Amino acid sequence: MAANAPAEKAEAKVVHRFKASAERVYESWLDPDTVRVWLRAALKASGLSGDLRTIEIDARVGGRFVFSDMREAGEARHWGTYLVLERPQRIVFTWITDESEEADPSKVTILIERDGQGCVVTLSHEMDPQWAEYVSRTERGWGRMLQAIEDMLAAS
Repeated sequence: MAANAPAEKAEAKVVHRFKASAERVYESWLDPDTVRVWLRAALKASGLSGDLRTIEIDARVGGRFVFSDMREAGEARHWGTYLVLERPQRIVFTWITDESEEADPSKVTILIERDGQGCVVTLSHEMDPQWAEYVSRTERGWGRMLQAIEDMLAAS
């Protein structure tokens, strides 16, 4: 093994079965008004205020997104760039929470597989190994987001 071989990435992985179609689930990640609804619900489910400040989405390969909400310590920002948009089966984007991560961002892959009238989503979040202790916390966070999408789509 080479002395400078990169360390393995840490990976958080969540699987969620949706009653909604693959198309509806796919679109729920890219429409700012829709993201605002489910992200607010997911934040509240996490015990946060759900006080969203920014939801900006440029839904094209190379396009960027920014989400921010207010927390006790101030504004929490999450941003990234869309790397793959294959309607309705795959979305891949970088996920950044601090400027120091810009050079080597984590990567989120959302695979959406049709399953009868619904679909199954497998979300994988690859991150720097320094964040390995946060894998289960990251999985819970993404799980809350997927559940919030499910609840929103069921109500509409």
